[in-house]
This record gives sequence, structure tokens and C-alpha cells, in this order.
Amino acid sequence: MSIKSQIESLLFISAKPMSIKELSVLIKKTAEEVQTASDELIEIYKKENRGIQIIKNNSKYQMVSSPENAKLITDYIKDETSGELTPPSLETLTIIAYREPIAKMDLDRIRGVNCSLILRNLLMRGLIEAKIDKKIGETYYNVSFDFIRFLGINNIKELPDYDRLSEDDTIERILASNDNKGK
Repeated sequence: MSIKSQIESLLFISAKPMSIKELSVLIKKTAEEVQTASDELIEIYKKENRGIQIIKNNSKYQMVSSPENAKLITDYIKDETSGELTPPSLETLTIIAYREPIAKMDLDRIRGVNCSLILRNLLMRGLIEAKIDKKIGETYYNVSFDFIRFLGINNIKELPDYDRLSEDDTIERILASNDNKGK
């Protein structure tokens, strides 16, 4: 697999900009190789006038929609953020509400699928907030004040069975069991 292909895939699934350092660690190539390939991708996308672009800010790269399609994207997002939540979105939101703060990695493990797109949608709707722990480079998610206000409660602890469900260790035991099976 080519380095450009790997960069494209990582930028596509990432909900946030990725640094040269992050990309080089994941791809197992030097920072110089990653930067050269990433800069070449920027030029390829520009030259071919695609609906997707790669942008660079300092040493970080991100895949974004083309500025020419801004109105189309705005209309789509408006529809996506004003419609009903899907069952997977509701499930993810429930896990966050009862387990906050929760890392994306733990959400992915609990649900058994990559939650990046769902998290992006919940963030765009203003139902959750993301906080980055810079020491370990992990993003943690909490419900937002808008979520609490939308439910008509004053505190997250007013959710049904909050005390019992937020303290229940069933999820941790299942995850630990799955981790031990994989070893």
C-alpha cells in the first residue's frame, strides 16, 4: 500500500487534523516522507478540482470538502443536524451520558464499531463536547449543557437509574474479558 493511500485513509476517517508526527508513527515512515507525500496529495487534489481537498495548517493536515461545494454541504448538514437521531447515535449518546467522560477508544470497544462519524454528528448537533487530554493524546466526550437542557433536566444525575448505571461495572468486566481473550 502506498504512503499516499495510507495518508488519505487516515485523514478520511479522522475527525480532527492530524500532525505529521501522528501520521508518521501510524504509517511507520519518516516525518519527511509523510510531509512530502501529504504536500503532493494537496497539489493532486487542487489540480484535479475534486470535491474533497486536503488542507495544511502548520504541521497538521485535514481532509475537508471543497469550498466550491459549501452551499451543498451546508444544506446537507442542516438536514442531518435537524432530523431525528439514528439508533446508533442514540446508543452512543446514552453511553456517553452514563459513562462520561469517556474516551473514543472505549466507545468504539463498547459498541464494536468505529464511532467517528457518529461523534462528529453529535458534536455538530451540540449534544456532546470533546476535550483532549494532551498528556496522553486521547479525546474524551461529555454530554453538553444543550443535551441536558433538551431533556428538561437540571443535572445529568437526574437521568433514569443514573447512580446505578453509571457505577455498574458490567461494561468494564465485558471489556476486560474481551481483552483477555485476545491475548
